[in-house]
Amino acid sequence: MKLIIQIPCYNEAPTLQQTIQALPHTLAGVETIEYLVIDDGSQDNTAEIARLAGVHHIVRLPHHTGLAAAFSAGLDACLQHGAEMIVNTDADNQYYAADIQNLIEPILNGRAEITIGDRGVASLATFSPIKRVLQRIGSWVIGQAAGLEIPDATSGFRALSRNAALRTLVLSEYSYTLETLIQAGAHHIAIVYVPVRTNPQTRPSRLIRSIPHYLANSCTTILRAYTMYRPLRVFSTASLIMILGGLIGSLRFVYFYVTGQGTGHVQSLILSAALLIVGFQVFLIGLVADLIGFNRKILEEVLYRIRTLDIDTQSKQNEE
Repeated sequence: MKLIIQIPCYNEAPTLQQTIQALPHTLAGVETIEYLVIDDGSQDNTAEIARLAGVHHIVRLPHHTGLAAAFSAGLDACLQHGAEMIVNTDADNQYYAADIQNLIEPILNGRAEITIGDRGVASLATFSPIKRVLQRIGSWVIGQAAGLEIPDATSGFRALSRNAALRTLVLSEYSYTLETLIQAGAHHIAIVYVPVRTNPQTRPSRLIRSIPHYLANSCTTILRAYTMYRPLRVFSTASLIMILGGLIGSLRFVYFYVTGQGTGHVQSLILSAALLIVGFQVFLIGLVADLIGFNRKILEEVLYRIRTLDIDTQSKQNEE
């Protein structure tokens, strides 16, 4: 079993060496451990520090693309280097590296294809009270969208099997954590959460510039991902709300008309008719989106097989 621990980085020179030094060199059930750093267009000497610290592989992106793109690039690189299991951790040494053994255990014994570290966000001391509340609400919303029980939706401390990594497709430009959970739920990939510890905070979060910024980006990511994988449900819900509004307005007009008070309520009848028409149109859009969704599933399966063949070919070439 070959494990590669990947670390997405952007200007992480002050903390990267400490993070790398804490990583394990041996783990039960793992024959080979390698480290991979994704330098996401850093403007400091992040890549040089990674090289001096003994990192086996360094992926240098030409410019800053964001955490989601760096995570995705890391998965591709790990697979190309023959990883059978991948662990993702943060460069700011947020996560307690000794818990990697617990993180990979469910994958090793076949209980899961993805395992995620549960930081206990409801009681995490480094989070402000409002952030704890938002984390709990966000995890519940993601759980409903993914059809899974999710205690910590934003944890980046996670392990993936080779198969799960091959099926992971990150389209968001903000973060990979939320989208990949909804995607895994849609693909019925087994996910297990394990309790993990955290280290003292070394710097403020770069992903959460402010609460409004975080909420806007997270809500957009959730809505886009959920609509992509559950289009008929999303459009049917919107359609049902509009149709119900139209029916209520129509029944209201009929009541006034029958009781001889129909004069002056024509506007509500027009509004009701418009809601009914738009509601049926939205439902039809949902049907079309659902059909497009089937095509997307076919394309994802084709992409999965192409990536598998490509990586297998590269592995054979490396062996030769």
